[in-house]
Amino acid sequence: MAFPLELGLDTFGDVTRAPDGALNPYSAVLREVVEQGVLADASGVDFFGVGEHHRADFAVSAPDVVLAAIAARTSRIRLGSAVTVLSSDDPIRVFQRFSTLDGLSAGRAEVILGRGSFTESFPLFGFDLRQYEVLFEEKLDLFAALRKAEPVTWQGSIRPPLRAQSVYPLPEGDTLRAWIGVGGSPESVVRAARYDMPMLLAIIGGDPARFRPYVDLYARAFAEFGRPVQPIGAHSPGFVAETDDAAREVFWPDYKRMHDQIGSERGWPPLEKASFEREIERGSLYVGSPETVAAKIARTIKTLGLSRFQLKYSAGPLPQSALMRCIELFGTRVAPLVREHLEA
Repeated sequence: MAFPLELGLDTFGDVTRAPDGALNPYSAVLREVVEQGVLADASGVDFFGVGEHHRADFAVSAPDVVLAAIAARTSRIRLGSAVTVLSSDDPIRVFQRFSTLDGLSAGRAEVILGRGSFTESFPLFGFDLRQYEVLFEEKLDLFAALRKAEPVTWQGSIRPPLRAQSVYPLPEGDTLRAWIGVGGSPESVVRAARYDMPMLLAIIGGDPARFRPYVDLYARAFAEFGRPVQPIGAHSPGFVAETDDAAREVFWPDYKRMHDQIGSERGWPPLEKASFEREIERGSLYVGSPETVAAKIARTIKTLGLSRFQLKYSAGPLPQSALMRCIELFGTRVAPLVREHLEA
């Protein structure tokens, strides 16, 4: 089954650097993200995603609130989370918040559900990491029931049961659009198919082609469930500037700062320039001129049979001017070039 191609952008709301070199306050970063979403809409981008984090280097802990501000100033772009950490949230409140966003945006909202690669939200909201798997599985099961837009009867082990409970508001259309974020486990792939939801692959390193077995597994799972396959998307980091050299020069210092900060917490070695360049040439970093980035995105779309590609363009304290130019180039030059490559 063929689906329309969507080309989108993601941001985690990384704390940015002001012109004087100082880090911006969170309030300024939040306003910058809204301006980024407005520009993405004006530049022809199909989707704008905002991540959820609960740590000092990211400003966004409530993506739906930021997306509502963007919705009020845009008219066509789809708006969603990237991702919502469902394991440490209440699926009923997630459904209500994004249904509210759907109404405010005239049906443009969607939610990408995941467990998240960061775990700060678990102690913050009083959840036990030892329940990592059961929390996501049961909360996803409840969320899937809520999407049917009818009184819900549900029972699990993590909360009191629901008996013919209606949840409001209802979304603008027949159902709230939802994806399941998949980081690379076969169990997550099959789970997405079981719940009849589109799958968004988080491809943050290595050759994108290594995810082809998951794409094939997803198709096989749908065949076994006797249902038509849902769309597949991918999210990867990158940055666009006028030339390849300019993109690498601007992106490298702040990307390294972000990578090394997170790596110091996870036991990774400091990022070396050779590894950075190797990931651009043969891996999952989409850094370069519009022509270079478009060609690489088109190859990934063909290799994996994607119907959506999302570029995570924020990385460390990149200044707002660089982020805005990247967004403009992605919408006005990269996206049309990708479509030309795929039609050739």
